[in-house]
Amino acid sequence: MKVLMINGSPRKDGNTGIALKEMEKVFLSGGIETEIIQIGNRDIRGCIACASCKKTGRCVFDDCVNEVASKFEAAEGLVIASPVYYASANATLVAFLQRLFYSTPFSKSMKVGAAVAAARRGGLTSTFDELNKFFAICGMPIASGQYWNGIHGAAQGEAAEDKEGLQMMRTLANNMSFLMKSIALGKEEFGLPRSEPFERTNFVR
Repeated sequence: MKVLMINGSPRKDGNTGIALKEMEKVFLSGGIETEIIQIGNRDIRGCIACASCKKTGRCVFDDCVNEVASKFEAAEGLVIASPVYYASANATLVAFLQRLFYSTPFSKSMKVGAAVAAARRGGLTSTFDELNKFFAICGMPIASGQYWNGIHGAAQGEAAEDKEGLQMMRTLANNMSFLMKSIALGKEEFGLPRSEPFERTNFVR
């Protein structure tokens, strides 16, 4: 069982990274493999709506989006973590996620998702909501913790002093681990939920 963890910060060992490392300890102690991928310091362009991926099953821009796609497909869980910029996620991370989720043809149903935001003070909940929408549109169960998943820190490394934030990360990782393992047992016993053919309705007269 594996969790893929996406760090949307340009700083590898910044406050967002501290949150992910705290979660990683819990996953590893429970026998769950992890991989943290740094995205926030990459040169990633946005989607251009060319629809090439619908024919080829991969993004037309051959960068880390295509590299991560197979890792995402193989993982049972996905954690997306971002610093807060103007009450929103890092734009580089958002470009990456939009292309990753849109260009990958495999089903994401019943993969478990978790969102984490790091901020000096405000904007955590709006960023948290923004990231969760990627999971919800794909039928991915969303793991929750003991609060809205966030950690506070201004200077690099300051989040290590946020005791409640660190506790939130551990609780989130424990809950996510339980949910992933429960879904795996459910698949063995009952299989995946039945999927109906998609009904696409455009609200245009």
